[in-house]
Amino acid sequence: MKIKTKVLTLAVAWVIFITPVCAQQPVPSLRKQGTATQLIVDGKPFLALAGELGNSTSSSADYMRPIWAKLAAMNLNTVLIPVYWELIEPSEGKFDFTLVDALIKGAREHKLRLVPLWFASWKNSMSSYAPAWVKTNHRRFPRSQDKNGVGMEILSTFSKENVEADARAFTAFMRHLREVDANERTVIMVQVENEVGMIPDSRDRSPEANALFNQPVPVELMNYLQQNKEQLIPEFRTVWATNGFRNRGSWEEIFGRGPATDELFMAWYFARFVNRVAEAGKSEYALPMFVNAALVRPGHLPGQYPSAGPLPHLIDIWRAGAPKIDFLSPDIYFTNFAEWVRKYHRSGNPIFIPEAMPGAMNSVNALYAVGEHDALGFSPFSIESLDETTTTPLTQSYDLLRQLTPLIFEHQGKGEMAGLLSEGPEQRLPQQLRLGGYVLNITFDRPANPTADLVSGGLVIASGPGEFVFAGTGLTVTFEVETPGDPLVGLLAVDEGGFRDGQWQQGRRLNGDQTHQGRHMRLPPGKLGIQRVKLYRYR
Repeated sequence: MKIKTKVLTLAVAWVIFITPVCAQQPVPSLRKQGTATQLIVDGKPFLALAGELGNSTSSSADYMRPIWAKLAAMNLNTVLIPVYWELIEPSEGKFDFTLVDALIKGAREHKLRLVPLWFASWKNSMSSYAPAWVKTNHRRFPRSQDKNGVGMEILSTFSKENVEADARAFTAFMRHLREVDANERTVIMVQVENEVGMIPDSRDRSPEANALFNQPVPVELMNYLQQNKEQLIPEFRTVWATNGFRNRGSWEEIFGRGPATDELFMAWYFARFVNRVAEAGKSEYALPMFVNAALVRPGHLPGQYPSAGPLPHLIDIWRAGAPKIDFLSPDIYFTNFAEWVRKYHRSGNPIFIPEAMPGAMNSVNALYAVGEHDALGFSPFSIESLDETTTTPLTQSYDLLRQLTPLIFEHQGKGEMAGLLSEGPEQRLPQQLRLGGYVLNITFDRPANPTADLVSGGLVIASGPGEFVFAGTGLTVTFEVETPGDPLVGLLAVDEGGFRDGQWQQGRRLNGDQTHQGRHMRLPPGKLGIQRVKLYRYR
């Protein structure tokens, strides 16, 4: 009898203590692949074909119920979904995750992953998502102040009470995610705060802020600048160089006087605040974390836009101040998409687009970001409210990316992929690209009517010797050898088709008028497609 009891005890112990360990899956993470960074989910690279919900959409599980199916039908595999401090902690220290659980359940039912957006201390600079018990106690939870000492609707970055209240709530949120989702891994990343920044003044002018502004620049920042002096973002390095690369002094003594220095000062303290929140959350559940930025409008000065956020000219400040943040992301609502992505894809910063301006161009912008910049994912804003005219091209583009995902991951980080996107209407000459031992001349279709909306762009993968896979629309490509005098290049085969489970599925063989009698490869406008091109050389 005693032996049986002992065996039973050991069996129970195995179930309780061993089984959860065996069942535990790896936490989503980031991994280097050559020059690329990949998001790893369930032990495999994952490309987030995403959309971000409108700010208030996910505040009601009932409101969300009919939306889930629409999102899945758009070929999304990921949804960026706001979660709200004011609803999670309605009373201090009392947490309610009912809504969070309902959102996770809805995503699982439709086989979608989630990226929660932590709407807490700041959302588009303002502190509108802080709980009522924070908003109504400005003595304990102070606000930023203007030059007249008047408070703004912006929680002060200089208050320990402010940062610790946010950090405690975020810690509870991340702990809950670990408890309910560590095995399912529905949640794959987290955005900390949303579009942090100062507006309408260039900095907080409260007594606490003024005192710190006149003190020496923090040693941690100066050490980072000196250790990384030759690798700093050029725009920022120029500012530091103007005063002779001084390494001691106040903010104005080191960086000069004016709104630009106000922005550097605020960026450091925003970064430190966000880092503390992220650090606390990661101590419970170490998911990849990022911050996003509202971009600078041309000709605007700090304070006229949400300044001091994780903007491209402030990458080094944020890197130094927020090491717990894995990457910085742009919300791109401008037409010069390629230019903004290049500004963020520097200094080892991975590309993820959490918000993009709704429109048909998203279909080719997504292809470009993945092909040219190894993007972790792409996400138009207010995805649930877009009409069919807008969503159809994106749905088609995401279908192409789904098909190409194995090929993309095979060639990422090896210099074997490129994005194809016009720099703007002023670009008249073909875009030249050197890839796979050839020169590709890419021409983008233009509307006959300048006011018409014609989408043109895509990506290309050098899939093998003399072989390329193109995806996109509105493109014409000719091929040349890299070295003059080498044999000429001809089109051996141009095929329409697609991929199923990573295997090429042959469609039409294109020739004659469709290839201009063997002179070019063409992805016609009006639809998105995939073509595979094989080249040969002759004299």
